[in-house]
Amino acid sequence: MSALWGSGPVKSSVMSVKDEWIDYNGHLNMAYYNVLFDTAVDQVFEDLGMGSEYAKTRNASFFTAEVHVCYVRELSAGMPVIVTLQLIGFDSKRAHFFQELRHADEDWLSATSEQMCLHVDMGARKVAPWPHDIAANLEALATAQANLPLPDRSGRRIEIPKRARS
Repeated sequence: MSALWGSGPVKSSVMSVKDEWIDYNGHLNMAYYNVLFDTAVDQVFEDLGMGSEYAKTRNASFFTAEVHVCYVRELSAGMPVIVTLQLIGFDSKRAHFFQELRHADEDWLSATSEQMCLHVDMGARKVAPWPHDIAANLEALATAQANLPLPDRSGRRIEIPKRARS
C-alpha cells in the first residue's frame, strides 16, 4: 500500500463546480464545498481500503465527528477544482486530516477543511478499532507524509477576541 503514496498531500481527481451549486450570491453555496471535500475523502479512503466495498464486506465504515471549514476565496460555476489531503494523525479509532480546495488550473486556495473521523462498526453502530490492515494502510500514509509541515490553517478555532474595556 505504501507504494501508492507520495511524500506530499494526496491529490483528488479534478472536479468541476456545477451550475446548480451556485447560490443567490452568485458563488458556490457553502454546502457544496463540503460535497467537494467529501468526494476527495472518499477517493483517498478508497485507496486506504475503506471504500464502499469495505462497508459492504466488512460491515464497517468511518463517520465524521467534527469538521472545520474556512472559506478563503469564492468559486464560480464551471471552475475546475482539486482537493489535497494530508493525514495529520491517527490512533486506534480516529483519523485527523486536513484538506485544501484549490483552483485546478491556477492553484489558488479557495477553502480548507479540517476533519476528525471515527471508525465505526456498522452492526453495533459504535466506534471500533481500525482492523490491522487498515491501521497499516494509515501508517503507510502517515509515514509517506511524515516530513510535511503542519498546515498553517490547522487547529484553528472560531472566536471573537475579547477587547479590553477602557
